[in-house]
Amino acid sequence: MSKSKRLNSMMQVDFRRMFTTSRLPIFLLIALMMPILILTMTTMMDGTTVANPQTGIETAMETFTNTWQIIGTESGEGMMAMDMTAMCNINLIFFMAGVFVCLFIADDFRSGYAKNLFTVRAKKKDYVISKTVSGFVAGALMLVAFFIGAVLGGGVAGLPFTLGAAGVFGLIMCMIAKIFLMLVFVAIAVAVSCFGKNRSWLSVLLFAFAGMLLFMMIPMMTPLNAGIMHVMMCLMGGALFAGGLGTASNLILSKQDLA
Repeated sequence: MSKSKRLNSMMQVDFRRMFTTSRLPIFLLIALMMPILILTMTTMMDGTTVANPQTGIETAMETFTNTWQIIGTESGEGMMAMDMTAMCNINLIFFMAGVFVCLFIADDFRSGYAKNLFTVRAKKKDYVISKTVSGFVAGALMLVAFFIGAVLGGGVAGLPFTLGAAGVFGLIMCMIAKIFLMLVFVAIAVAVSCFGKNRSWLSVLLFAFAGMLLFMMIPMMTPLNAGIMHVMMCLMGGALFAGGLGTASNLILSKQDLA
């Protein structure tokens, strides 16, 4: 079997497994429901104050005042903030997608599928490419599901949909940039999963540690008023990470006795 046919066959199997099992629909449902719950619950808490038990000083809780705040912030607008609106937003999907990839690959080693695959006909390089592509598609679908949930949640919570200076173009570029940036997190998840193999807990911990180092960069790379430059940077960054970490993943698998 030629290289292209072998890779195509493996990708077909991965996509079939991904879409026929219950795990991906569950993750997509969670991604859809998250913004609805976040926006409606934070709107209900609007105006609530919290008192510091030591000083007695009361502070108002930070809540969403616009639907699109859960998608992103404009360049330079509170990007390094650590409040609720900065942490509970679409960027959580990057971690969800990474966890999905870790569990997906761990299932291969736990069930013996990977052992049989590498023994019979598969190349480790093809395996890494297939998992990266399928994980990227799953992550992109989660981002789209979150976006749909944000629109529904904003309507339920009665929040405005004004885009301000960002405009519709900026919102579209923001989402495209986030989708391309997903490649970075998927590549990391594939690499740590190849190292952790059937130990999904180890893969998830390693991914969470690596992901936290990059988490604060996401708002800067994908602001709400993103442009073509942001999209290109995320595309190039995703391609570089996918290529570099893909090579590392292949090396990790080559150094291990998988058969």
